[in-house]
Amino acid sequence: MSAAIQVVRLPHAEGLPLPGYATEGAAGMDLLAAVTAPLVIPPGGRALVPTGLRIALPPGHELQVRPRSGLALKHGIMLPNTPGTIDEDYRGELQVIVLNGGSEAFTVERGMRIAQAVLAPVVRAAWAEVAELPETRRGEGGFGSTGTGG
Repeated sequence: MSAAIQVVRLPHAEGLPLPGYATEGAAGMDLLAAVTAPLVIPPGGRALVPTGLRIALPPGHELQVRPRSGLALKHGIMLPNTPGTIDEDYRGELQVIVLNGGSEAFTVERGMRIAQAVLAPVVRAAWAEVAELPETRRGEGGFGSTGTGG
């Protein structure tokens, strides 16, 4: 199944490929850094990395922006608001908040695969206020109440 995402490429993304799937079974599309010069993020620092893309999502969808596991493992690179949500009515540039949780400075280079994006359907909720909730076996147990270990 596929859905079309309309895209406008901004000048600083010229020459970079559009997001794509690395393999046939991949859930996420790679988002590329459209930086015009190397961007150094110090340990503990964060930066807003541009993609150079503006999009229009299909109705009833969001774009979830998620970290790349290789960058997390090798360099401690995280996305602090994971998953980031791009709403269907947002029309600004896609940008990725990147946090360096590693012990060394990290350099974002032009065209680097900085994050991944997953197109997901959105179900809108309607709140229904009631006097009582249905009983469950779990009840009010939370924060580790379903596990046996610490």
